Amino acid sequence: MDPSSGGPCQGIRNLVPALQSLGVEDEVVCLDDPIRTEDPFPIHRIGRGAGPWAYSAALRPWLDRNFERFDAVIVHALWLYHSSAVTRAIIEHRKQHAKTPKLFVMPHGMLDPWFQNDPSRRLKAYRNYLYWKLLENRVINQADGILFTCQRELELAREPFRPYRPRREFNVGYGVAEPPEFSESMREQFQQKCPQLEGRSFLLYLSRIHPKKGVDNLLRSYAQLAKNHSGTLPPLVVAGPLDSAFSRQMQALASDLGLTDESDGGEVAPPTVYFPGMLQGDAKWGAFYGCEAMVLPSHQENFGIAVVEALACGKPVLISKQINIYQEIVDDGAAIVDEDTEEGTLRLLRGWAELSNPQRAEMATAAKSCYTNHFLPEAAAKRLVAAINESMAGAIEENWRHDRVVAGVS
Repeated sequence: MDPSSGGPCQGIRNLVPALQSLGVEDEVVCLDDPIRTEDPFPIHRIGRGAGPWAYSAALRPWLDRNFERFDAVIVHALWLYHSSAVTRAIIEHRKQHAKTPKLFVMPHGMLDPWFQNDPSRRLKAYRNYLYWKLLENRVINQADGILFTCQRELELAREPFRPYRPRREFNVGYGVAEPPEFSESMREQFQQKCPQLEGRSFLLYLSRIHPKKGVDNLLRSYAQLAKNHSGTLPPLVVAGPLDSAFSRQMQALASDLGLTDESDGGEVAPPTVYFPGMLQGDAKWGAFYGCEAMVLPSHQENFGIAVVEALACGKPVLISKQINIYQEIVDDGAAIVDEDTEEGTLRLLRGWAELSNPQRAEMATAAKSCYTNHFLPEAAAKRLVAAINESMAGAIEENWRHDRVVAGVS
């Protein structure tokens, strides 16, 4: 449940309160080091997994001790030890006990064919192919249901692997909690991270700085537009953890492109790019509320929680077609959408730069409406309850809804 590990952890935090409002109790077991957080639901951190597979000797005993307390188990994410361990434990538990929880798997986009087709992932693709044949096909095909965040994810998941025979497929959607109302503290916290931007508008990239996110295309297209655009471009904030080799490469690329240079007078010369690191809490919301628009030109994005958070703050988004929820957003008039190439990213930035202020204001209004129309967590929670209820083979909802669901995560 470490926020720096990506979207599934935040997705759980968004969904659980909505489930609790429906009378469903949730607990999470995860392979994190034991630390205290302020989450309003129990999190059992049983220790970090070992090695690239995140093996945990503590997971199976915890499951065996606790299964009978739960009516449903949801495995979040694939390709690590926890998914096959939970599946094996459920199967063996059913052989010995009359009461065994239903098993659901939420892949979070990890069955997207991009991961098997991208040329830079050939070794990982072969590894996943072998792993699918040996273990992961059982995780999918023996679960009581597979839960998807959008219809596009459901359809794409059918392409890369065989045998692929899930018992049930559910498009339950994915809710994002409504952001806190803007406060002056948010502006101040963000300014502490980017003091050079006080009083200035900017474009915001907020996500992991990872090869699949298209950050290199974003920097190159921004530099190209800066050279050829007749007007003044807003600065670009690239917010994400800076502790990876790739993030350091992107900082070096921005420097090579002349986007982080200072003028002779010591003042940063616009247009420029800022790398404030990972933004959390008020600093994150200050970035969302303070930006003109959010940009995310990903090569693959199952849902894009940060995209929806931007919409919820009334901010238009400039995104690639490889973000699976792009169609809903562009249909509502809240996005500029293009291909996940350098040329496509350049068109995103140019398209925004050429909009008039009234057009931008219209998109901002559409952004908030898009969020309320499609991405409220209460709707996703109701669909999840319905999916579990359907898989109970006719069981009355009240028989389980006041018991517990445990979400197993990596």
